[in-house]
Amino acid sequence: MFRNLLIADSGKGHVEEMVRMLRDIPTVRQARLNLLHVVPEQAGENFEEHWQNAAGIVAEAVKRLGLDPSEINTIIRQGDTKQTVLKVADELDSDLIVMGSRGLGRLQSILSNSASQYVFQLSTRPMLLVRDDLYVRHINRVVVAIDGTGVGDDALRLAAELVRGIPGGSLIGVHISRQDITPSRGGKSPADELLEKAVQRARGLGVELQPVHATGDIGRGVCAAAAEHKADLVVIASQDRRPLVAKALVDLDRLLGTSVSDYIRVHAPAPVLLVREPEGRR
Repeated sequence: MFRNLLIADSGKGHVEEMVRMLRDIPTVRQARLNLLHVVPEQAGENFEEHWQNAAGIVAEAVKRLGLDPSEINTIIRQGDTKQTVLKVADELDSDLIVMGSRGLGRLQSILSNSASQYVFQLSTRPMLLVRDDLYVRHINRVVVAIDGTGVGDDALRLAAELVRGIPGGSLIGVHISRQDITPSRGGKSPADELLEKAVQRARGLGVELQPVHATGDIGRGVCAAAAEHKADLVVIASQDRRPLVAKALVDLDRLLGTSVSDYIRVHAPAPVLLVREPEGRR
């Protein structure tokens, strides 16, 4: 479970509310909290003023979290926000990055130099995106996308461990097939078998999984299921990450392509927790 959280806080959005909800979950409560605020590189002659403003933003965030300053590691850095978040996450060996998002589409994100979209694409660590236009009162119903991959199994395990610590929490496993496949002679389709395995895996982790199967576009299907089941959190896995050599490049190479995780990032009716495939497994 999470032991070292990096909270990238700009002083806006619902990030603090999400962190408070996470801390209500026993398996997360003991995690070390690290609160990061980045002073822009363009501070120039007004550096001292920017730094003082940053200190005030951090102090207010700690207050909103209801924490004693000694209970949280506060970090103020100057630099490019997206690069700084990734760098600090590596320095701290964070196992979860929590970050706010305006919910912009891919092109809008690129043109506006969106830090959250950049981190979402390039982080090798789990990341929880909390959109500014979403408000979640508590985490109770968790939807996890089931895809049968190794990193998909990681996402299921993480979702199950979260729900196991929530009294009355429910876990819904959603598998979207691009098209219907005729059941085998035993009467089970590949989707049925995949979901059955997921149910057994979740049960082994102490959680009952409600399986849901639909056909069609994967991103739209996951978002529709999350809306139908009134999800408070959507957990997805992604193997789709650009090569490290492209870190300094604008994300134009994928503008004409499709990304399931990016669609869900923008359209999910709940905060999205993205689980990445560990580097060593690639």
